[in-house]
Amino acid sequence: MVLNVEDLNQQGGEIDRLLRLKTYPIAVKMLQKKEDIPVGAKQPAKDLGYHLALCQAISQARRQGRSIALLKEDMWCFEPVLGLGMAEIPEYFLEGYNRYPGSARTLEAGRTWAQSFPHLEAGRYIGVSVAPLATANFLPDLFMLYTDGSQLTQLLLAKNWMDGGDITSTLSGHAACVYAMVPVLQDRQFQIAVPCFGDRRRGLASDEENIFSGPIELLGELVAGLSHFKEIGEGLPMPHLMLTEYKLRDAYVKIGRMIGMEV
Repeated sequence: MVLNVEDLNQQGGEIDRLLRLKTYPIAVKMLQKKEDIPVGAKQPAKDLGYHLALCQAISQARRQGRSIALLKEDMWCFEPVLGLGMAEIPEYFLEGYNRYPGSARTLEAGRTWAQSFPHLEAGRYIGVSVAPLATANFLPDLFMLYTDGSQLTQLLLAKNWMDGGDITSTLSGHAACVYAMVPVLQDRQFQIAVPCFGDRRRGLASDEENIFSGPIELLGELVAGLSHFKEIGEGLPMPHLMLTEYKLRDAYVKIGRMIGMEV
Protein backbone atom coordinates (compact mmCIF):
# COMPACT_ATOMS: atom_id res chain seq x y z
CA MET A 1 0.00 0.00 0.00
CA VAL A 2 1.37 3.38 -1.06
CA LEU A 3 1.06 6.01 1.65
CA ASN A 4 0.34 9.64 0.84
CA VAL A 5 0.27 12.73 3.02
CA GLU A 6 -3.38 13.56 2.35
CA ASP A 7 -4.62 10.14 3.49
CA LEU A 8 -2.45 10.27 6.61
CA ASN A 9 -3.74 13.75 7.44
CA GLN A 10 -7.29 12.43 7.16
CA GLN A 11 -6.49 9.41 9.33
CA GLY A 12 -4.90 11.70 11.90
CA GLY A 13 -8.10 13.70 12.14
CA GLU A 14 -10.20 10.53 12.31
CA ILE A 15 -8.18 8.93 15.11
CA ASP A 16 -8.42 12.20 17.05
CA ARG A 17 -12.22 12.19 16.61
CA LEU A 18 -12.67 8.53 17.52
CA LEU A 19 -10.46 8.67 20.62
CA ARG A 20 -11.49 12.18 21.77
CA LEU A 21 -7.85 12.99 22.48
CA LYS A 22 -6.86 16.00 24.55
CA THR A 23 -3.85 16.79 22.35
CA TYR A 24 -3.03 16.26 18.67
CA PRO A 25 -1.80 12.90 17.35
CA ILE A 26 1.83 13.36 16.36
CA ALA A 27 3.70 12.43 13.16
CA VAL A 28 7.40 11.63 13.57
CA LYS A 29 9.90 11.63 10.72
CA MET A 30 13.53 10.56 11.03
CA LEU A 31 15.98 12.75 9.14
CA GLN A 32 18.96 11.33 7.26
CA LYS A 33 20.14 14.63 5.78
CA LYS A 34 19.33 18.32 6.16
CA GLU A 35 17.34 18.25 2.94
CA ASP A 36 14.85 15.95 4.74
CA ILE A 37 13.77 18.76 7.10
CA PRO A 38 10.10 19.44 6.25
CA VAL A 39 9.23 22.77 4.67
CA GLY A 40 8.21 25.22 7.36
CA ALA A 41 9.56 23.20 10.29
CA LYS A 42 11.35 25.30 12.90
CA GLN A 43 14.81 24.35 14.16
CA PRO A 44 14.99 25.53 17.78
CA ALA A 45 18.62 26.66 17.96
CA LYS A 46 18.65 28.17 14.47
CA ASP A 47 15.16 29.68 14.24
CA LEU A 48 14.00 30.19 17.82
CA GLY A 49 17.22 31.02 19.62
CA TYR A 50 17.10 28.22 22.20
CA HIS A 51 17.48 24.46 22.55
CA LEU A 52 14.67 22.00 23.29
CA ALA A 53 14.49 18.56 24.79
CA LEU A 54 12.70 16.21 22.41
CA CYS A 55 9.80 15.81 24.85
CA GLN A 56 9.37 19.60 24.82
CA ALA A 57 9.27 19.66 21.01
CA ILE A 58 6.67 16.88 21.04
CA SER A 59 4.68 18.84 23.62
CA GLN A 60 4.70 21.95 21.45
CA ALA A 61 3.61 19.91 18.44
CA ARG A 62 0.78 18.10 20.21
CA ARG A 63 -0.45 21.09 22.22
CA GLN A 64 0.21 24.06 19.93
CA GLY A 65 0.27 22.44 16.50
CA ARG A 66 3.87 23.36 15.73
CA SER A 67 6.14 21.63 13.21
CA ILE A 68 9.63 21.27 14.72
CA ALA A 69 12.82 19.67 13.43
CA LEU A 70 15.69 18.86 15.78
CA LEU A 71 19.23 18.06 14.77
CA LYS A 72 21.85 17.27 17.39
CA GLU A 73 22.68 20.96 17.72
CA ASP A 74 19.04 21.71 18.64
CA MET A 75 18.79 19.07 21.38
CA TRP A 76 19.01 19.86 25.11
CA CYS A 77 18.68 16.29 26.44
CA PHE A 78 21.27 13.77 25.28
CA GLU A 79 19.25 10.54 25.70
CA PRO A 80 17.29 10.83 22.42
CA VAL A 81 20.54 11.88 20.69
CA LEU A 82 22.01 8.51 21.68
CA GLY A 83 18.81 6.51 21.35
CA LEU A 84 18.01 7.79 17.86
CA GLY A 85 21.55 7.21 16.63
CA MET A 86 22.69 10.82 16.25
CA ALA A 87 25.93 10.09 18.16
CA GLU A 88 28.03 7.18 19.33
CA ILE A 89 27.19 6.01 22.85
CA PRO A 90 30.13 6.83 25.15
CA GLU A 91 31.60 4.19 27.42
CA TYR A 92 30.90 6.39 30.44
CA PHE A 93 27.17 6.01 29.70
CA LEU A 94 27.44 2.26 29.24
CA GLU A 95 29.29 1.91 32.53
CA GLY A 96 26.19 3.17 34.32
CA TYR A 97 27.15 6.67 35.38
CA ASN A 98 24.14 8.27 33.69
CA ARG A 99 21.92 6.69 36.35
CA TYR A 100 24.31 6.18 39.29
CA PRO A 101 24.26 7.55 41.91
CA GLY A 102 21.18 9.67 41.26
CA SER A 103 18.53 7.19 40.09
CA ALA A 104 20.31 3.84 40.49
CA ARG A 105 21.19 2.32 43.86
CA THR A 106 24.43 0.83 42.59
CA LEU A 107 26.73 1.34 39.63
CA GLU A 108 25.85 -2.19 38.55
CA ALA A 109 22.15 -1.22 38.45
CA GLY A 110 23.03 1.84 36.38
CA ARG A 111 25.10 -0.33 34.04
CA THR A 112 22.28 -2.85 33.62
CA TRP A 113 19.88 -0.10 32.57
CA ALA A 114 22.36 1.58 30.24
CA GLN A 115 23.29 -1.62 28.44
CA SER A 116 19.64 -2.45 27.74
CA PHE A 117 18.90 1.11 26.58
CA PRO A 118 17.04 0.97 23.22
CA HIS A 119 19.08 2.61 20.49
CA LEU A 120 19.57 2.78 16.76
CA GLU A 121 22.91 2.42 15.04
CA ALA A 122 24.97 5.58 15.25
CA GLY A 123 25.22 7.65 12.10
CA ARG A 124 22.02 6.50 10.41
CA TYR A 125 20.06 9.66 11.27
CA ILE A 126 21.03 13.27 11.90
CA GLY A 127 17.73 14.41 13.40
CA VAL A 128 14.00 14.01 13.92
CA SER A 129 10.97 16.08 12.96
CA VAL A 130 7.58 16.20 14.69
CA ALA A 131 4.25 17.78 13.75
CA PRO A 132 0.52 17.15 14.24
CA LEU A 133 -0.50 14.16 12.15
CA ALA A 134 -3.55 15.93 10.71
CA THR A 135 -1.48 18.83 9.33
CA ALA A 136 1.97 17.31 8.69
CA ASN A 137 3.33 18.06 5.21
CA PHE A 138 5.64 15.03 5.19
CA LEU A 139 5.44 11.24 5.20
CA PRO A 140 6.29 10.17 8.78
CA ASP A 141 7.96 6.99 9.94
CA LEU A 142 5.73 6.60 12.99
CA PHE A 143 2.95 8.20 14.97
CA MET A 144 2.57 8.93 18.68
CA LEU A 145 -0.61 9.36 20.73
CA TYR A 146 -0.80 10.60 24.31
CA THR A 147 -3.78 8.76 25.81
CA ASP A 148 -5.67 8.22 29.02
CA GLY A 149 -6.66 4.76 30.25
CA SER A 150 -9.96 4.52 28.33
CA GLN A 151 -8.33 5.66 25.10
CA LEU A 152 -5.53 3.15 25.55
CA THR A 153 -8.13 0.39 26.03
CA GLN A 154 -9.73 1.35 22.72
CA LEU A 155 -6.36 1.15 20.98
CA LEU A 156 -5.62 -2.26 22.48
CA LEU A 157 -9.06 -3.50 21.38
CA ALA A 158 -8.38 -2.20 17.86
CA LYS A 159 -5.04 -4.03 17.81
CA ASN A 160 -6.77 -7.26 18.91
CA TRP A 161 -9.39 -6.72 16.19
CA MET A 162 -6.67 -6.33 13.56
CA ASP A 163 -4.82 -9.59 14.12
CA GLY A 164 -5.75 -11.10 17.49
CA GLY A 165 -2.38 -10.17 18.98
CA ASP A 166 -1.58 -8.27 22.15
CA ILE A 167 1.20 -5.70 22.56
CA THR A 168 4.40 -6.56 24.38
CA SER A 169 6.36 -3.50 25.49
CA THR A 170 9.43 -2.73 27.56
CA LEU A 171 8.48 -0.05 30.10
CA SER A 172 10.87 2.33 31.81
CA GLY A 173 10.58 5.40 34.01
CA HIS A 174 13.35 7.00 31.94
CA ALA A 175 13.70 8.33 28.37
CA ALA A 176 10.07 8.03 27.29
CA CYS A 177 10.77 9.44 23.83
CA VAL A 178 13.38 6.74 23.20
CA TYR A 179 11.19 3.91 24.48
CA ALA A 180 8.25 5.16 22.40
CA MET A 181 10.21 5.55 19.16
CA VAL A 182 13.15 3.18 18.90
CA PRO A 183 11.28 -0.17 19.24
CA VAL A 184 8.78 0.99 16.60
CA LEU A 185 11.57 1.95 14.21
CA GLN A 186 13.34 -1.36 14.81
CA ASP A 187 10.42 -3.80 14.80
CA ARG A 188 7.63 -1.93 12.96
CA GLN A 189 5.18 -2.89 15.70
CA PHE A 190 3.00 -0.95 18.14
CA GLN A 191 4.57 0.18 21.41
CA ILE A 192 3.35 1.54 24.73
CA ALA A 193 5.56 3.82 26.82
CA VAL A 194 5.16 5.69 30.09
CA PRO A 195 6.02 9.40 30.20
CA CYS A 196 9.29 9.79 32.08
CA PHE A 197 10.15 12.31 34.78
CA GLY A 198 11.41 14.78 32.18
CA ASP A 199 8.35 14.39 29.97
CA ARG A 200 6.08 15.03 32.94
CA ARG A 201 8.07 17.86 34.51
CA ARG A 202 9.31 19.63 31.39
CA GLY A 203 7.19 18.26 28.54
CA LEU A 204 3.99 18.76 30.57
CA ALA A 205 2.69 15.18 30.22
CA SER A 206 -0.20 14.81 32.66
CA ASP A 207 -0.59 12.19 35.35
CA GLU A 208 -3.13 10.08 33.47
CA GLU A 209 -1.29 10.02 30.12
CA ASN A 210 0.49 7.11 28.48
CA ILE A 211 2.11 7.01 25.05
CA PHE A 212 0.89 4.72 22.27
CA SER A 213 3.09 4.68 19.18
CA GLY A 214 3.25 2.67 16.01
CA PRO A 215 4.61 2.43 12.48
CA ILE A 216 2.81 4.73 10.10
CA GLU A 217 1.93 1.90 7.72
CA LEU A 218 -0.40 0.39 10.37
CA LEU A 219 -2.30 3.60 11.09
CA GLY A 220 -5.06 2.93 8.57
CA GLU A 221 -5.82 -0.51 10.01
CA LEU A 222 -5.82 0.94 13.52
CA VAL A 223 -8.35 3.59 12.51
CA ALA A 224 -10.50 0.85 10.92
CA GLY A 225 -10.44 -1.06 14.21
CA LEU A 226 -11.42 2.01 16.22
CA SER A 227 -14.22 2.72 13.75
CA HIS A 228 -15.50 -0.86 14.14
CA PHE A 229 -15.86 -0.52 17.90
CA LYS A 230 -17.57 2.85 17.47
CA GLU A 231 -20.06 1.27 15.05
CA ILE A 232 -20.98 -1.58 17.43
CA GLY A 233 -21.52 0.81 20.33
CA GLU A 234 -18.28 0.11 22.18
CA GLY A 235 -16.34 3.24 21.30
CA LEU A 236 -15.96 6.48 23.21
CA PRO A 237 -17.60 7.96 25.16
CA MET A 238 -17.95 4.70 27.03
CA PRO A 239 -21.32 4.11 28.77
CA HIS A 240 -21.05 3.00 32.40
CA LEU A 241 -23.81 0.71 33.68
CA MET A 242 -23.35 -1.23 36.93
CA LEU A 243 -25.81 -4.04 36.19
CA THR A 244 -25.80 -7.46 37.82
CA GLU A 245 -26.31 -10.44 35.51
CA TYR A 246 -26.07 -8.15 32.50
CA LYS A 247 -26.82 -9.48 29.01
CA LEU A 248 -23.95 -11.57 27.68
CA ARG A 249 -22.92 -12.03 24.09
CA ASP A 250 -23.93 -15.35 22.57
CA ALA A 251 -20.34 -16.60 22.50
CA TYR A 252 -19.91 -15.77 26.20
CA VAL A 253 -23.05 -17.75 27.05
CA LYS A 254 -22.04 -20.70 24.90
CA ILE A 255 -18.50 -20.97 26.25
CA GLY A 256 -19.63 -20.33 29.82
CA ARG A 257 -22.08 -23.25 29.61
CA MET A 258 -19.38 -25.44 28.04
CA ILE A 259 -17.29 -25.06 31.19
CA GLY A 260 -20.17 -25.53 33.62
CA MET A 261 -21.10 -21.95 34.47
CA GLU A 262 -24.69 -20.99 35.27
CA VAL A 263 -25.20 -18.29 32.63
